[in-house]
Amino acid sequence: MKSNTRVVVIGGGVVGVSTLYHLAKLGWSDVVLIERKELTSGSTWHAAGLLPLFNLSYSVGQMHKYSVGLYSQLEAETGQAVGFHQVSNIRLACTEDRMDEYRYYAGVAKTLGVQVDFLTPEQVKDIWPLCDITGVIGAIRHPQDGYIQPADLTQALAKGARALGATIYRQTVVTGISEAAGGGWIVHTDQGDIACEHVVSASGNFARKTGAMVGLDVPVIPVEHQYIVTEPHPAIQARKAAGLPEMGVLRESDASYYMREEAGGLLLGPYEIGAPACYVDGPHPDSEYELFQEDLDRLAPYIDAAIARVPAFGEVGAKRIYNGAIAYTPDGSPIVGPAWGLKNFWLNEGHSFGVTAAGGAGWQLAKWIVEGEPSIDMMGVDPRRFGPYAHQGYLIQKNEEAYAKVFSVHYPDEERTAARGLKRSPCYERMRDLGAVFGTVFGWERPNWFAPKDYQLTDADLAKPDVLLNENHPEAVGGEPVRERWSFRRSNYFPYVGAECRHVTEKVGLLDMTAFAKFEVSGPGAAAWLNGLLTNAVPKTIGRLSLSYLLTKDGGVRSEFTVLREAPQRFYLVSAGALERHDYDYLVKALPTDGSVRLEKVTTQYGVFVLAGPRSRDLLSKLTRADLSNAAFPWLTAQTIDVGAAHAKALRVNFVGELGWELHHPIEMQTYIFDKLFEAGAEFELKPFGIRAMDSLRLEKSYKLIPRELSIEYAAFESGLDRFVSLKKPGFVGKDALLAWKASGFNSAAVTLEVHDVTDADARGSEPIYANGQLVGRTTYGGFGWRVNKSLALGMVRPDQAVLGARLEITILGKTHPATVIADSPFDPENTVLRD
Repeated sequence: MKSNTRVVVIGGGVVGVSTLYHLAKLGWSDVVLIERKELTSGSTWHAAGLLPLFNLSYSVGQMHKYSVGLYSQLEAETGQAVGFHQVSNIRLACTEDRMDEYRYYAGVAKTLGVQVDFLTPEQVKDIWPLCDITGVIGAIRHPQDGYIQPADLTQALAKGARALGATIYRQTVVTGISEAAGGGWIVHTDQGDIACEHVVSASGNFARKTGAMVGLDVPVIPVEHQYIVTEPHPAIQARKAAGLPEMGVLRESDASYYMREEAGGLLLGPYEIGAPACYVDGPHPDSEYELFQEDLDRLAPYIDAAIARVPAFGEVGAKRIYNGAIAYTPDGSPIVGPAWGLKNFWLNEGHSFGVTAAGGAGWQLAKWIVEGEPSIDMMGVDPRRFGPYAHQGYLIQKNEEAYAKVFSVHYPDEERTAARGLKRSPCYERMRDLGAVFGTVFGWERPNWFAPKDYQLTDADLAKPDVLLNENHPEAVGGEPVRERWSFRRSNYFPYVGAECRHVTEKVGLLDMTAFAKFEVSGPGAAAWLNGLLTNAVPKTIGRLSLSYLLTKDGGVRSEFTVLREAPQRFYLVSAGALERHDYDYLVKALPTDGSVRLEKVTTQYGVFVLAGPRSRDLLSKLTRADLSNAAFPWLTAQTIDVGAAHAKALRVNFVGELGWELHHPIEMQTYIFDKLFEAGAEFELKPFGIRAMDSLRLEKSYKLIPRELSIEYAAFESGLDRFVSLKKPGFVGKDALLAWKASGFNSAAVTLEVHDVTDADARGSEPIYANGQLVGRTTYGGFGWRVNKSLALGMVRPDQAVLGARLEITILGKTHPATVIADSPFDPENTVLRD
């Protein structure tokens, strides 16, 4: 066994072997994979081998697309058969909401370059003659989709990796991992130790055990997945004898199963409610090619649905039932990228669709390791999107939920109910009593919108279609009425969000933004460090604010920070709540080693209220002795003020484009401040507003978010951040690359669009943008602007199309709408309201 290597990959399933292959493909031939048993002996061997291109996630969609392309060429490259059957797949739709999901996805697919065809029920019958099309209203088909033999694929990747110089050790158990004294890692095995620069954990069902070796609580727990293989069916055998093509993979999404041909019979794989988490404490050390006892009772409703749709399935006996573990995360997407708090330790775990994602995940992780960054935005699969709250109890509930909802309609406004109420700001009950309908971010509960007193949807409003997967609203919990119906279109909350927007614009509103990530940076080197890290000049005056960005080394946008100078050597940084672990990890890893800078995460020490609207100054003046006049307290400054007997850092800034303040207060004082604000605010008609109103208001200001308009894929200047990038500074992370990128020419430009002829469906983000029928970009966000009374969208387009007045088209749920490029900030473009 080698004693030194550049990278050690732990885990010999398809994901680990793909990572090894791609590292070698990029020229790092001195790399090693360690597998405790035999290759594929974990979940890979019993996988059904499906290759679903369908995915609403931009990151995952890119990875799946790459995988299918790679697998179609791998046999020619390696000489090893992979058993790739490119037979296409068909996804049935039995409800209008499902068709809307497919229409939305087709737009996403267009921007990814993935072909999607819409089928009538009759066309489904032509392709899948054994399918009863009763109740089917339409379908989509991926011609490039199909299935593959997972073991053969893994062996082909292994052969390719070895041919490029990589080494694979089987029957070798990792017993521990420790940090080397001079940097790097030592991987301890029962065959000896290996020193290396990088470690990649791709250990599947063992992910939590591997993570524990280095102190990581990896947010992965597997769930049992069953599928049935039948005996041969005469009709399928007759088709094969006649030389007819395979019927492809059939997915009845509304009944939560997939089906395909298998050895003259059929293979049925349901995703059932009630499938339990497994290997909660990790598999047994001797686990190999392991299956669980099947549970047919759990499968019964799905078997009945399959027989109704494909009667032939009920005409033959079951040859074998597989029940094996599949790794899951709380949102069902994998974790691919750097581990938090550790240098050069990487995760490629949590792959519920591991065979499909393996190629793309290995490709991007290898690029991340070798080149320093992935080439596509990986925020949707970044391991740091979960925080410390995602511990074992949370994971069991959320992962079982994610499994059961694989085939559910993925509404853009869906808020799932498992493991809710975990992180609550102190004003939670007060907001609830005011009608808050809550959503979550990074485990925090926060109001999405506010329903009127005693508001609830009627039985007619909540009527569900007669299919197995028919959830179109959140479950009623604790006797609470159902107040929201999910949709891809304007739903029941639309007018109430509009009322919130108008109230903030005309009077004054309060928004709970306690979930903001918050950090304190201090020390004699703090200012110089921040100046060398972020794009904008650090404020020189105590009490001044700036908006600044952390770029990648290539000039793309990684993170956004509000920076407040509180003292000569102390700064207060605020960033997106969803990115707390992500942003903190990058800051920690960038700290100087000489002790001149101290960094502290203070998120839970401070609550945040946004007080905004034309009457906000009058209201706040009743509670403080501070002079809130524009002369004494101008825009983009901050002061510590009294709020009654309490105090807060009052920041004259907000994300809604109105006069107002962010009040960052000691969290133990939150309910006191809340009550005082509403007591004093009665005469000014203070009302709460939620995140959906904030999103509408920020859209009218063309304010940009990570990872929508801001991304590692776009140069900071492409996203329109010119005024926040100080080129006068001697240097900051990514500056030289950004200037080189600018010199070579940009491929995209950020635009604000007015969308015309909209009646019931605004852009959501990821819709394709066309010019004269040619794809020229994609939307990043969209919605209705209540202050300007227009349907709006933000997007990234070809620079030649980013011209004021340019006429474009946007496809929304299958309908093409004319759109016009308009100036940024259609509401208050001169920021008069903010500055007054």
